[in-house]
Amino acid sequence: MQQARSDFGFAKPLRLLTAAQYRAVFNAKRQIRAAHPNLLILASHNHLDHPRLGLVIAKKHVRNASDRNRIKRIARETFRLNQHNLPAVDAIVLARPGVAELDKAALAKLLNKLWRKLANRAQQPQQVSRK
Repeated sequence: MQQARSDFGFAKPLRLLTAAQYRAVFNAKRQIRAAHPNLLILASHNHLDHPRLGLVIAKKHVRNASDRNRIKRIARETFRLNQHNLPAVDAIVLARPGVAELDKAALAKLLNKLWRKLANRAQQPQQVSRK
């Protein structure tokens, strides 16, 4: 007997899959940032009706493969649980030095805080920069 699928999955449409999709976020003119000394989330609005997630956990900052996998697993899980609170954005989670020292609970708490911060900043009206 199959279980009923929930609305909290993490299927392919919720992922950034190609280099072009990542480049679009990195090169966006209006980036939304949620930062912490250990993690950074960059995002830009997309033209879909749901958010998408990309992960950049560099070996330079997190040497151990099991630590990189743990960070990615927790990032995907917190995104999956917070996706309904996020607007239609493409978000990339970037690891910074020191993130590997955080335990599972601290990392999940930090990511949840950053997702809330990102959602609040994405909801605010766009400010026009004057140059």
